Amino acid sequence: MVSKNQIKLITSLHQKKFRIAHGLFIAEGAKVIRELLNADFELQNLYVTEALFKDIEAPKRLEISESDLKKISALTVPNNCLAVFKIKSPSEIKISGLILALDDIRDPGNLGTILRLCDWFGIEELVCSEQTVDIYNPKVVQATMGSIARVNVNYLDLEDFLKNTKLPVFGTFMDGDNIYKTDLPKEGIIIMGNEANGISIEIEKIAKNRLSIPRYGKLQQTESLNVATATAIILSEFRRQI
Repeated sequence: MVSKNQIKLITSLHQKKFRIAHGLFIAEGAKVIRELLNADFELQNLYVTEALFKDIEAPKRLEISESDLKKISALTVPNNCLAVFKIKSPSEIKISGLILALDDIRDPGNLGTILRLCDWFGIEELVCSEQTVDIYNPKVVQATMGSIARVNVNYLDLEDFLKNTKLPVFGTFMDGDNIYKTDLPKEGIIIMGNEANGISIEIEKIAKNRLSIPRYGKLQQTESLNVATATAIILSEFRRQI
């Protein structure tokens, strides 16, 4: 049985301010939890409703009822396990190869998907503006399906970071150069902008290389692509040309 104090702590971790205060985050689902364990994230507690993770011994592993799991889960339909991990400090950014930069991405599902795309396309460094949604948001962690363990994520002053890099900086815009007709380098920083407003004015001034994904529809009325979808296309084309 999970105690009232444990329930209070775990449910508080649904909010960023308490994740920061306690240095903890939650992960749900056997695949995500196993990926984090394999990546040496420090486990604080594991709660299961069935015979899972038998390699984790008490007191860290606790079998609980489905009703108790529902009380602590951040999911509408809870899984069969939930773990509390300690937040890991990010590694120093490697200024080489391809780096993806996010300018004020707000949707947790988009960030989680983008992390999976980084993992798929071998992008080891993801830098985020300070306004971008928290990587340890439960919905982000869930959407990464374990990729959170294999991509180094840093939150920073994005404008300052871009102004001081020696790598070429690429921005994604509706009026940029056709990415399919542009010679792309093996190294550079690729910026993806906010879901509603795109890349901010301050960051746009730094992005000297403007790229776009051409529209092929006859009516040409689609305003934009979902940012995660656009990221997949952009990363695919960069990798294709290597």
